Amino acid sequence: MGRYNWKVPKESKRNRSARATETMNRLEDLYPGAATELGYATPFELLIATMLSAQATDVSVNAASPGLFARYPTAEDLARADPAAVSVLIRSIGLHKTKAKNVVRAAQLLVERHGGEVPPDLAALTELPGVGTKTANVVLANAFGRPAIAVDTHVGRLARRLGFSAEQHPDAVQANLEELFPKASWIFLHHALILHGRRVCHARTPNCQACALADLCPDSRV
Repeated sequence: MGRYNWKVPKESKRNRSARATETMNRLEDLYPGAATELGYATPFELLIATMLSAQATDVSVNAASPGLFARYPTAEDLARADPAAVSVLIRSIGLHKTKAKNVVRAAQLLVERHGGEVPPDLAALTELPGVGTKTANVVLANAFGRPAIAVDTHVGRLARRLGFSAEQHPDAVQANLEELFPKASWIFLHHALILHGRRVCHARTPNCQACALADLCPDSRV
């Protein structure tokens, strides 16, 4: 049903809220303790890893980032790096040359503006090159415990399929989800939706027969 013509189903606000609550309950059963699959030890490492993960898999980032962080463990170290040398260390990741330039420049700005620390502030984070709202929200949620929904391709797709948003722009999807789900659930929600998108609700061939949310989903093929 409606695979590409996304429309929020006609239903009362009360029914949509009830569907959202039940969706959350089932996600909590499916993915207890859901969290980012990126490896990191500090807010700085998380910021850089998340920047590298754009249009790349967490697996590829986790394979490359230990060598990067061993060579450049702090913002001060990375700020002094030659982007060409960084590019070599992350060459297994897509767009590695552009990402190398961005992470070096971001580190320089962290040193210049924030004493080498990652600021727990959305506006300050999104002023860094290569850092959009999604990346900033990942950092705020995971490094600082700030309620935030990071809308990546999986979160956006599931929000539309589940009839919780008809929007394409991540910021608009984020606003729809934040209005529908309680703030205390935001961090868990985006991690659980990412996991469900990776494991069950695939972009081209969603496994609706195995989906615990199928009866709640207006786009279900069951």
